[in-house]
Amino acid sequence: MRSALERKSGVVELPSGDTGLSRPLVIEGARDLTIRGTARSRLRMKFDGRAALLILRSKNVKLENFAIEGNRESADRRLALPPSDQPMARWNPNNAILVEDSSGIAITGLSIRNVVSYAVLVSRCKQVVIDRVSVGDSGSLDENGFNNATGGILIEEGTQRFTVRNCKLRNIRGNGIWTHSLYRSPRNRDGEFTGNELNYIGRDALQAGHVVALRIQANHGGFIGFPSAIVDVLHGAVPVAIDTAGNVEDSVYAGNSFEEVNGKCIDLDGFHDGAVRGNQCINRRDAGAYPHGHYGIVLNNSNPDMQSKNITIDSNIITGFRFGGLFLIGRDHIVRGNVFRNVNTAHCNDNPAIGCLYKKDEPDLLRGGIYLGKGAERPAPAARNLVENNTVQGYGMSKYCVVFAPGVRREANTIRGNRCEE
Repeated sequence: MRSALERKSGVVELPSGDTGLSRPLVIEGARDLTIRGTARSRLRMKFDGRAALLILRSKNVKLENFAIEGNRESADRRLALPPSDQPMARWNPNNAILVEDSSGIAITGLSIRNVVSYAVLVSRCKQVVIDRVSVGDSGSLDENGFNNATGGILIEEGTQRFTVRNCKLRNIRGNGIWTHSLYRSPRNRDGEFTGNELNYIGRDALQAGHVVALRIQANHGGFIGFPSAIVDVLHGAVPVAIDTAGNVEDSVYAGNSFEEVNGKCIDLDGFHDGAVRGNQCINRRDAGAYPHGHYGIVLNNSNPDMQSKNITIDSNIITGFRFGGLFLIGRDHIVRGNVFRNVNTAHCNDNPAIGCLYKKDEPDLLRGGIYLGKGAERPAPAARNLVENNTVQGYGMSKYCVVFAPGVRREANTIRGNRCEE
Protein backbone atom coordinates (compact mmCIF):
# COMPACT_ATOMS: atom_id res chain seq x y z
CA MET A 1 0.00 0.00 0.00
CA ARG A 2 2.80 2.44 0.82
CA SER A 3 4.50 1.59 -2.47
CA ALA A 4 1.28 2.31 -4.35
CA LEU A 5 0.96 5.69 -2.63
CA GLU A 6 4.48 6.62 -3.66
CA ARG A 7 3.24 6.85 -7.26
CA LYS A 8 1.23 9.91 -6.12
CA SER A 9 -1.50 9.46 -8.75
CA GLY A 10 -4.01 6.95 -10.02
CA VAL A 11 -6.20 4.68 -7.88
CA VAL A 12 -5.06 2.86 -4.75
CA GLU A 13 -7.39 0.08 -3.59
CA LEU A 14 -7.29 -0.60 0.14
CA PRO A 15 -7.40 -4.25 1.19
CA SER A 16 -10.49 -5.69 2.81
CA GLY A 17 -10.24 -6.13 6.58
CA ASP A 18 -8.00 -4.40 9.10
CA THR A 19 -4.68 -2.78 8.21
CA GLY A 20 -2.60 -1.76 11.23
CA LEU A 21 -0.59 1.43 10.88
CA SER A 22 2.67 1.73 12.81
CA ARG A 23 3.36 5.16 11.30
CA PRO A 24 1.37 7.71 9.25
CA LEU A 25 0.33 7.16 5.68
CA VAL A 26 1.85 10.28 4.13
CA ILE A 27 0.62 11.67 0.81
CA GLU A 28 2.81 14.57 -0.27
CA GLY A 29 2.86 16.30 -3.63
CA ALA A 30 0.20 13.98 -5.07
CA ARG A 31 -1.89 14.84 -8.13
CA ASP A 32 -5.13 13.15 -9.18
CA LEU A 33 -4.95 10.39 -6.59
CA THR A 34 -7.89 8.26 -5.35
CA ILE A 35 -7.68 6.05 -2.27
CA ARG A 36 -10.64 3.71 -2.29
CA GLY A 37 -11.80 1.02 0.08
CA THR A 38 -14.67 -1.39 0.57
CA ALA A 39 -17.23 -1.76 3.36
CA ARG A 40 -14.68 -3.93 5.18
CA SER A 41 -11.56 -1.80 4.69
CA ARG A 42 -10.31 -0.31 7.96
CA LEU A 43 -7.08 1.49 8.88
CA ARG A 44 -6.17 1.07 12.54
CA MET A 45 -3.87 3.65 14.13
CA LYS A 46 -1.30 1.95 16.41
CA PHE A 47 1.15 4.81 17.02
CA ASP A 48 1.44 8.33 18.41
CA GLY A 49 1.82 10.92 15.66
CA ARG A 50 0.18 13.73 13.77
CA ALA A 51 -2.44 11.65 11.97
CA ALA A 52 -3.26 8.24 10.56
CA LEU A 53 -3.52 9.79 7.07
CA LEU A 54 -1.50 12.93 6.34
CA ILE A 55 -2.06 14.84 3.08
CA LEU A 56 0.42 17.61 2.31
CA ARG A 57 0.77 19.99 -0.66
CA SER A 58 -1.39 17.85 -2.91
CA LYS A 59 -4.06 18.44 -5.54
CA ASN A 60 -7.18 16.49 -6.45
CA VAL A 61 -7.02 13.74 -3.85
CA LYS A 62 -10.09 11.60 -3.14
CA LEU A 63 -10.67 9.36 -0.11
CA GLU A 64 -13.61 7.00 -0.59
CA ASN A 65 -15.47 4.33 1.39
CA PHE A 66 -13.26 3.05 4.17
CA ALA A 67 -12.96 3.26 7.95
CA ILE A 68 -10.33 4.67 10.29
CA GLU A 69 -10.03 3.46 13.87
CA GLY A 70 -8.11 5.87 16.08
CA ASN A 71 -6.04 5.11 19.14
CA ARG A 72 -8.01 6.93 21.85
CA GLU A 73 -8.21 3.86 24.07
CA SER A 74 -4.44 3.39 24.15
CA ALA A 75 -3.21 6.98 23.67
CA ASP A 76 -5.96 9.06 25.26
CA ARG A 77 -4.15 11.95 26.85
CA ARG A 78 -5.04 15.17 28.62
CA LEU A 79 -4.60 18.04 26.15
CA ALA A 80 -5.01 21.71 26.98
CA LEU A 81 -6.43 24.16 24.47
CA PRO A 82 -3.66 25.52 22.24
CA PRO A 83 -2.09 28.91 22.96
CA SER A 84 -3.40 31.79 20.90
CA ASP A 85 -0.53 31.64 18.41
CA GLN A 86 -0.83 27.92 17.60
CA PRO A 87 -3.23 26.48 15.01
CA MET A 88 -4.87 23.18 15.83
CA ALA A 89 -2.94 21.38 13.07
CA ARG A 90 0.32 22.04 14.90
CA TRP A 91 -0.97 21.53 18.41
CA ASN A 92 -3.21 18.47 18.32
CA PRO A 93 -1.70 15.00 17.76
CA ASN A 94 -3.37 11.71 16.84
CA ASN A 95 -5.86 12.97 14.30
CA ALA A 96 -7.50 10.59 11.84
CA ILE A 97 -7.06 12.74 8.70
CA LEU A 98 -4.95 15.89 8.53
CA VAL A 99 -4.83 17.90 5.29
CA GLU A 100 -2.53 20.91 4.83
CA ASP A 101 -1.77 23.28 1.95
CA SER A 102 -3.77 21.28 -0.58
CA SER A 103 -6.65 21.78 -3.02
CA GLY A 104 -9.35 19.70 -4.63
CA ILE A 105 -9.79 17.35 -1.65
CA ALA A 106 -12.87 15.07 -1.52
CA ILE A 107 -13.54 12.86 1.51
CA THR A 108 -16.61 10.68 0.95
CA GLY A 109 -18.28 7.78 2.73
CA LEU A 110 -15.73 7.30 5.52
CA SER A 111 -16.39 5.99 9.03
CA ILE A 112 -14.09 7.35 11.76
CA ARG A 113 -14.06 6.27 15.41
CA ASN A 114 -12.09 6.57 18.65
CA VAL A 115 -9.87 9.48 17.64
CA VAL A 116 -7.90 11.45 20.25
CA SER A 117 -8.02 14.81 18.43
CA TYR A 118 -9.88 15.49 15.16
CA ALA A 119 -11.60 13.10 12.80
CA VAL A 120 -10.83 15.48 9.91
CA LEU A 121 -8.65 18.57 10.24
CA VAL A 122 -8.21 20.77 7.15
CA SER A 123 -5.74 23.67 7.30
CA ARG A 124 -4.82 26.28 4.64
CA CYS A 125 -6.61 24.50 1.80
CA LYS A 126 -8.93 25.25 -1.13
CA GLN A 127 -11.85 23.36 -2.64
CA VAL A 128 -12.63 20.77 0.02
CA VAL A 129 -15.71 18.54 0.14
CA ILE A 130 -16.45 16.29 3.14
CA ASP A 131 -19.56 14.22 2.38
CA ARG A 132 -21.32 11.36 4.20
CA VAL A 133 -18.62 10.93 6.82
CA SER A 134 -19.59 9.24 10.08
CA VAL A 135 -17.71 10.20 13.25
CA GLY A 136 -18.20 8.68 16.69
CA ASP A 137 -16.73 8.37 20.16
CA SER A 138 -13.94 10.89 19.57
CA GLY A 139 -12.19 13.76 21.30
CA SER A 140 -10.04 14.15 24.42
CA LEU A 141 -10.19 16.08 27.68
CA ASP A 142 -7.93 18.63 29.34
CA GLU A 143 -6.00 18.23 32.58
CA ASN A 144 -9.12 19.16 34.56
CA GLY A 145 -11.32 16.60 32.88
CA PHE A 146 -13.18 19.13 30.71
CA ASN A 147 -13.52 19.06 26.94
CA ASN A 148 -10.91 20.82 24.82
CA ALA A 149 -12.83 21.31 21.53
CA THR A 150 -11.53 18.08 19.93
CA GLY A 151 -13.36 15.19 18.32
CA GLY A 152 -15.14 16.48 15.24
CA ILE A 153 -14.46 18.05 11.84
CA LEU A 154 -12.44 21.26 11.77
CA ILE A 155 -11.71 23.69 8.91
CA GLU A 156 -9.02 26.23 9.83
CA GLU A 157 -6.45 28.86 8.89
CA GLY A 158 -7.94 30.57 5.86
CA THR A 159 -9.36 27.56 4.05
CA GLN A 160 -11.52 28.58 1.07
CA ARG A 161 -14.45 26.99 -0.78
CA PHE A 162 -15.30 24.13 1.54
CA THR A 163 -18.38 22.00 2.10
CA VAL A 164 -19.29 19.62 4.93
CA ARG A 165 -22.58 17.88 4.14
CA ASN A 166 -24.64 14.85 5.12
CA CYS A 167 -22.25 13.81 7.88
CA LYS A 168 -23.28 12.12 11.12
CA LEU A 169 -21.47 12.84 14.38
CA ARG A 170 -22.25 11.22 17.73
CA ASN A 171 -20.53 11.16 21.13
CA ILE A 172 -18.06 13.95 20.41
CA ARG A 173 -16.40 15.41 23.50
CA GLY A 174 -15.65 18.80 21.95
CA ASN A 175 -17.05 20.64 18.90
CA GLY A 176 -18.91 18.88 16.13
CA ILE A 177 -18.29 20.77 12.85
CA TRP A 178 -16.56 24.14 12.90
CA THR A 179 -14.16 26.67 11.46
CA HIS A 180 -11.30 28.41 13.22
CA SER A 181 -8.39 30.72 12.43
CA LEU A 182 -5.86 32.59 14.50
CA TYR A 183 -6.55 36.29 14.95
CA ARG A 184 -3.83 37.39 12.51
CA SER A 185 -4.43 34.58 10.01
CA PRO A 186 -6.65 34.93 6.93
CA ARG A 187 -10.28 34.21 7.65
CA ASN A 188 -11.88 31.09 6.22
CA ARG A 189 -14.13 31.91 3.28
CA ASP A 190 -16.99 30.62 1.10
CA GLY A 191 -18.17 27.49 2.85
CA GLU A 192 -21.25 25.55 3.86
CA PHE A 193 -22.33 23.09 6.54
CA THR A 194 -25.46 21.45 5.18
CA GLY A 195 -27.66 18.52 6.15
CA ASN A 196 -25.49 17.18 8.95
CA GLU A 197 -26.77 15.29 12.01
CA LEU A 198 -25.08 15.89 15.38
CA ASN A 199 -26.00 14.16 18.65
CA TYR A 200 -24.38 14.13 22.08
CA ILE A 201 -21.86 16.89 21.43
CA GLY A 202 -19.99 18.12 24.51
CA ARG A 203 -19.19 21.66 23.36
CA ASP A 204 -20.67 23.29 20.20
CA ALA A 205 -22.57 21.34 17.58
CA LEU A 206 -21.69 23.86 14.86
CA GLN A 207 -19.42 26.87 15.00
CA ALA A 208 -18.58 29.64 12.55
CA GLY A 209 -15.16 30.86 13.62
CA HIS A 210 -13.40 33.75 11.86
CA VAL A 211 -15.07 33.22 8.50
CA VAL A 212 -16.64 35.12 5.61
CA ALA A 213 -19.65 33.80 3.69
CA LEU A 214 -20.50 30.60 5.56
CA ARG A 215 -23.91 28.96 5.13
CA ILE A 216 -25.02 26.78 8.04
CA GLN A 217 -28.31 25.28 6.91
CA ALA A 218 -30.65 22.30 7.38
CA ASN A 219 -28.55 20.67 10.10
CA HIS A 220 -30.22 18.88 12.99
CA GLY A 221 -29.56 16.90 16.15
CA GLY A 222 -29.82 16.93 19.90
CA PHE A 223 -28.26 16.66 23.35
CA ILE A 224 -25.77 19.48 22.92
CA GLY A 225 -23.69 20.11 26.05
CA PHE A 226 -23.93 16.54 27.27
CA PRO A 227 -22.53 14.88 29.24
CA SER A 228 -22.72 17.93 31.45
CA ALA A 229 -19.73 16.92 33.59
CA ILE A 230 -17.21 17.56 30.78
CA VAL A 231 -18.41 21.06 29.85
CA ASP A 232 -15.42 23.43 29.96
CA VAL A 233 -16.55 25.73 32.75
CA LEU A 234 -13.04 27.06 33.44
CA HIS A 235 -12.92 28.73 30.01
CA GLY A 236 -16.57 29.77 30.06
CA ALA A 237 -17.30 27.52 27.09
CA VAL A 238 -21.06 27.37 27.40
CA PRO A 239 -22.27 24.77 24.86
CA VAL A 240 -24.11 26.14 21.83
CA ALA A 241 -26.09 24.52 19.06
CA ILE A 242 -24.81 27.13 16.55
CA ASP A 243 -21.91 29.21 17.83
CA THR A 244 -19.91 32.14 16.43
CA ALA A 245 -16.36 33.30 17.20
CA GLY A 246 -13.92 35.82 15.79
CA ASN A 247 -15.09 38.10 12.97
CA VAL A 248 -17.95 36.56 10.96
CA GLU A 249 -19.84 38.36 8.20
CA ASP A 250 -21.96 37.76 5.11
CA SER A 251 -23.10 34.48 6.63
CA VAL A 252 -26.46 32.77 7.07
CA TYR A 253 -27.73 30.30 9.67
CA ALA A 254 -31.01 28.93 8.33
CA GLY A 255 -33.38 26.02 8.84
CA ASN A 256 -31.39 24.25 11.55
CA SER A 257 -33.17 22.27 14.27
CA PHE A 258 -31.88 21.04 17.63
CA GLU A 259 -33.38 19.52 20.77
CA GLU A 260 -32.08 19.36 24.32
CA VAL A 261 -29.45 22.09 24.39
CA ASN A 262 -27.60 22.47 27.69
CA GLY A 263 -26.48 26.01 26.92
CA LYS A 264 -27.49 28.48 24.20
CA CYS A 265 -29.33 27.85 20.97
CA ILE A 266 -27.46 30.45 18.88
CA ASP A 267 -24.51 32.61 19.92
CA LEU A 268 -23.67 35.55 17.64
CA ASP A 269 -20.36 36.69 19.15
CA GLY A 270 -18.62 38.40 16.23
CA PHE A 271 -21.51 37.96 13.80
CA HIS A 272 -22.51 40.97 11.69
CA ASP A 273 -24.06 41.78 8.33
CA GLY A 274 -25.82 38.42 8.02
CA ALA A 275 -29.03 36.53 8.70
CA VAL A 276 -30.38 33.99 11.22
CA ARG A 277 -33.62 32.58 9.84
CA GLY A 278 -36.01 29.74 10.54
CA ASN A 279 -33.94 27.91 13.15
CA GLN A 280 -35.41 25.94 16.03
CA CYS A 281 -34.21 24.82 19.45
CA ILE A 282 -36.55 22.94 21.77
CA ASN A 283 -35.92 22.00 25.40
CA ARG A 284 -38.69 19.94 26.98
CA ARG A 285 -37.52 19.52 30.59
CA ASP A 286 -37.30 21.90 33.54
CA ALA A 287 -34.37 24.18 34.30
CA GLY A 288 -32.59 21.63 36.50
CA ALA A 289 -31.97 19.37 33.50
CA TYR A 290 -29.77 22.04 31.90
CA PRO A 291 -27.16 23.15 34.48
CA HIS A 292 -25.35 25.18 31.81
CA GLY A 293 -28.59 26.56 30.34
CA HIS A 294 -28.56 30.14 29.09
CA TYR A 295 -30.36 32.59 26.80
CA GLY A 296 -31.87 31.31 23.58
CA ILE A 297 -30.03 33.74 21.26
CA VAL A 298 -27.16 35.99 22.38
CA LEU A 299 -25.26 38.75 20.57
CA ASN A 300 -21.72 39.71 21.58
CA ASN A 301 -18.75 41.69 20.23
CA SER A 302 -15.55 40.15 21.60
CA ASN A 303 -13.59 40.61 18.38
CA PRO A 304 -12.24 44.19 18.15
CA ASP A 305 -12.49 44.31 14.34
CA MET A 306 -16.28 44.01 14.13
CA GLN A 307 -19.39 45.84 15.20
CA SER A 308 -22.68 44.10 15.94
CA LYS A 309 -24.81 45.50 13.11
CA ASN A 310 -27.15 44.61 10.26
CA ILE A 311 -28.34 41.21 11.45
CA THR A 312 -31.74 39.83 10.46
CA ILE A 313 -33.16 37.48 13.12
CA ASP A 314 -36.35 36.16 11.59
CA SER A 315 -38.84 33.33 12.19
CA ASN A 316 -36.81 31.36 14.73
CA ILE A 317 -38.50 29.20 17.38
CA ILE A 318 -36.81 29.05 20.78
CA THR A 319 -38.46 26.90 23.48
CA GLY A 320 -37.60 26.11 27.08
CA PHE A 321 -34.45 28.09 27.81
CA ARG A 322 -33.17 28.88 31.28
CA PHE A 323 -33.01 32.65 30.92
CA GLY A 324 -34.48 35.00 28.29
CA GLY A 325 -35.16 34.51 24.62
CA LEU A 326 -32.91 37.11 22.98
CA PHE A 327 -30.09 39.34 24.23
CA LEU A 328 -29.70 42.13 21.69
CA ILE A 329 -26.95 44.74 21.35
CA GLY A 330 -25.74 46.92 18.50
CA ARG A 331 -27.61 48.63 15.72
CA ASP A 332 -29.66 48.28 12.55
CA HIS A 333 -30.90 44.77 13.33
CA ILE A 334 -34.27 43.37 12.27
CA VAL A 335 -35.89 41.03 14.82
CA ARG A 336 -39.13 39.85 13.32
CA GLY A 337 -41.61 37.00 13.62
CA ASN A 338 -39.70 34.93 16.17
CA VAL A 339 -41.35 32.74 18.80
CA PHE A 340 -39.73 32.62 22.22
CA ARG A 341 -41.75 30.06 24.17
CA ASN A 342 -41.42 28.94 27.80
CA VAL A 343 -38.43 31.19 28.43
CA ASN A 344 -37.03 32.04 31.86
CA THR A 345 -37.51 28.50 33.13
CA ALA A 346 -35.16 29.53 36.00
CA HIS A 347 -37.88 31.94 37.23
CA CYS A 348 -35.39 34.77 37.62
CA ASN A 349 -35.25 36.59 40.02
CA ASP A 350 -37.83 34.78 42.14
CA ASN A 351 -35.99 31.49 42.53
CA PRO A 352 -33.27 31.65 45.22
CA ALA A 353 -31.90 28.27 44.08
CA ILE A 354 -30.65 29.79 40.82
CA GLY A 355 -28.43 32.87 40.83
CA CYS A 356 -29.80 35.31 38.28
CA LEU A 357 -28.33 38.65 39.39
CA TYR A 358 -25.43 38.58 36.95
CA LYS A 359 -24.96 42.37 37.04
CA LYS A 360 -26.10 44.40 40.02
CA ASP A 361 -26.98 47.43 37.89
CA GLU A 362 -29.02 45.29 35.46
CA PRO A 363 -31.41 43.20 37.59
CA ASP A 364 -33.58 42.31 34.59
CA LEU A 365 -30.72 41.04 32.44
CA LEU A 366 -31.44 37.32 32.65
CA ARG A 367 -35.23 37.49 32.94
CA GLY A 368 -36.00 39.69 29.96
CA GLY A 369 -37.78 37.94 27.09
CA ILE A 370 -36.10 40.28 24.59
CA TYR A 371 -33.43 42.30 26.36
CA LEU A 372 -31.97 45.33 24.60
CA GLY A 373 -28.56 45.71 26.18
CA LYS A 374 -26.00 48.47 26.46
CA GLY A 375 -23.13 46.28 25.35
CA ALA A 376 -21.36 43.00 25.95
CA GLU A 377 -17.58 42.59 25.73
CA ARG A 378 -17.51 46.22 24.53
CA PRO A 379 -20.11 48.98 24.72
CA ALA A 380 -22.71 48.72 21.94
CA PRO A 381 -26.04 50.20 23.06
CA ALA A 382 -29.04 48.81 21.19
CA ALA A 383 -30.20 51.50 18.74
CA ARG A 384 -32.01 51.79 15.39
CA ASN A 385 -33.29 48.23 15.73
CA LEU A 386 -36.67 46.99 14.53
CA VAL A 387 -38.29 44.50 16.93
CA GLU A 388 -41.72 43.55 15.61
CA ASN A 389 -44.32 40.79 15.56
CA ASN A 390 -42.50 38.46 17.91
CA THR A 391 -44.21 36.14 20.40
CA VAL A 392 -42.68 36.01 23.87
CA GLN A 393 -44.15 33.55 26.37
CA GLY A 394 -42.84 32.40 29.72
CA TYR A 395 -42.43 33.14 33.40
CA GLY A 396 -42.72 36.87 34.06
CA MET A 397 -43.26 37.79 30.43
CA SER A 398 -46.33 39.88 31.16
CA LYS A 399 -43.92 42.29 32.83
CA TYR A 400 -40.48 41.56 31.37
CA CYS A 401 -41.35 40.81 27.75
CA VAL A 402 -39.23 43.54 26.10
CA VAL A 403 -36.74 45.09 28.50
CA PHE A 404 -34.23 47.91 28.08
CA ALA A 405 -30.92 48.07 29.92
CA PRO A 406 -30.13 51.24 31.87
CA GLY A 407 -29.07 53.89 29.38
CA VAL A 408 -30.76 52.22 26.38
CA ARG A 409 -33.66 54.32 25.13
CA ARG A 410 -36.83 52.71 23.89
CA GLU A 411 -37.37 55.59 21.47
CA ALA A 412 -33.99 54.85 19.86
CA ASN A 413 -35.50 51.56 18.59
CA THR A 414 -38.76 50.61 16.89
CA ILE A 415 -40.76 48.18 19.03
CA ARG A 416 -44.18 47.16 17.73
CA GLY A 417 -46.68 44.36 17.36
CA ASN A 418 -45.05 41.97 19.82
CA ARG A 419 -47.23 39.50 21.71
CA CYS A 420 -46.38 38.90 25.35
CA GLU A 421 -47.83 36.01 27.38
CA GLU A 422 -47.30 34.92 30.97
